[in-house]
Amino acid sequence: MKIVADENMPFVAELFSPYADVSLLSGREITAQDLIGTDVLLVRSVTAVDARLLDGSSVRFVGTATIGTDHVDKPYLQRRGIEFASAPGCNANAVVQYVLSAFSALQQNWHQLKVGIIGCGNVGGLLYHQLKRLGVNCCCFDPFISPAQITDLVPLEEVLRCDAVCLHTPLTVDGDHPTFHLLNEQMLSRLKPGAILLNAGRGAVIDNRALLKLLPYHALRVVLDVWESEPEISLALLNAVDLATPHIAGHSVNGKVKGTLMLRDAFCRWSGQSIQKFDSPEIVRKVKASSLGEAILGSYDIRADDKRMRQALLAVGVEVGAAFDQLRKNYPERWEFQNFSISPEGKAELWNKLAVLGFAQTG
Repeated sequence: MKIVADENMPFVAELFSPYADVSLLSGREITAQDLIGTDVLLVRSVTAVDARLLDGSSVRFVGTATIGTDHVDKPYLQRRGIEFASAPGCNANAVVQYVLSAFSALQQNWHQLKVGIIGCGNVGGLLYHQLKRLGVNCCCFDPFISPAQITDLVPLEEVLRCDAVCLHTPLTVDGDHPTFHLLNEQMLSRLKPGAILLNAGRGAVIDNRALLKLLPYHALRVVLDVWESEPEISLALLNAVDLATPHIAGHSVNGKVKGTLMLRDAFCRWSGQSIQKFDSPEIVRKVKASSLGEAILGSYDIRADDKRMRQALLAVGVEVGAAFDQLRKNYPERWEFQNFSISPEGKAELWNKLAVLGFAQTG
């Protein structure tokens, strides 16, 4: 059996080589020619999996180590009888921690904000529940979620009146509730002045041109991890937003390893092979903190990612798409809060909040 896999999937060779020959390739550069004689294709969001890639191939199993699946033509796979697996929830913790880092970088007392969440699946739902446990006032819009799952469901217009609005939706263009340009010029104009707008879902859920047009006249604090036309993003928009990152919100070591493990398990179920034990390396780092924001930024500081992105993409003569991809490929090792041991300098109330987010306590 032969497997072709994205070279940026951590431990993919170690996890799959006991079962097959594994070839590692750049995700954006996988072609139909590469898949001749291939049985299994393992990708991330940068690889479009459709008829152009798979027609005439012998691929029988496709796996994507991502929550989102809009880069995969699932009806085509179904017609061809090709097994499909994804990794729902694999990086939900990492994205939630990205959001909290952004809040902490933008406003010291962010926990006093009213936060509106658009899309309450694996990521948005986890964000909602963690914020509620921290005592943050929240409301949500998601037409596919029932009140039994999320008690604070409200219309989209009410979410847009919040102090912070976070988007965590997939990208869809049809059906009763398409998300493509869900926040168009009209919807963006309803955001309250000074509000935080954060998108860590899919770039085209926000009309990027409309956002760029609005910003000079409508004061917003904007955090973008996802962009229209990735990797060839708008440099004008990059210059206009407060915090910018290259689609790395979910790029924790923990989340990426979990995604690969989920695909390995799905592959073994499909192929009837036994799941072998795998111990991924983990570390524990110590951080001192006298506030929730200090603990969060001491563990993951989004401002460092923002600085790297601006330095890389705004350099004279740079090829934007290539620079964007290099930032993702060479993204620094980032661990989740569970890998940080905190010495809280203050009241028990602080430790209780740190425990909600998964920090370990020392001292």
